[in-house]
Amino acid sequence: MQFLHTMLRVGNLQRSIDFYTKVLGMELLRTSENPEYQYSLAFLGYGGGNPAQAELELTYNWGTESYDLGTAYGHVAIGVPDAYAACEKIRAAGGKVTREAGPVKGGTTVIAFVEDPDGYKIELIERADAAATGTGLR
Repeated sequence: MQFLHTMLRVGNLQRSIDFYTKVLGMELLRTSENPEYQYSLAFLGYGGGNPAQAELELTYNWGTESYDLGTAYGHVAIGVPDAYAACEKIRAAGGKVTREAGPVKGGTTVIAFVEDPDGYKIELIERADAAATGTGLR
C-alpha cells in the first residue's frame, strides 16, 4: 500500500493554487474539469510528480465559496529546512501564521503553524533533509 494524496475542498481554486505554489513552493502537477458534475480538481506536490511523494488534491465544487471545517480536521504537515524563515516568507506573502516557529512543547523539534486561504491548518516541521532532497518550503 502507498499513501497517494489528501484532498481539501476550497472556495476559490486559483487562490488556493497560488498559495500552495507561490507561497509553499509546491508544483501544480495536473488539473481537470468535470462540467457534468460541476467540479474542478488540481493536484499539487513536491518532487515533480514523483510517484513516491504524496500529493495534495484541491477540489472546487462550482458555486461553493466556503466550507465549515468542523472540529475533526487536524492539519497537513510539510517539512521545511528553516521554520523561522518559512514563517517570514508566508507572512510577507500575506499568509496567516497561527503559531510562531519554535521548539515543540517538551521537545527540540522546531515547528510552526500557518493557515491556507480557506483556513486549513498546515504544520511546518523543520527538517534538515527537506533542503537536501529538494522537498518542502524553501
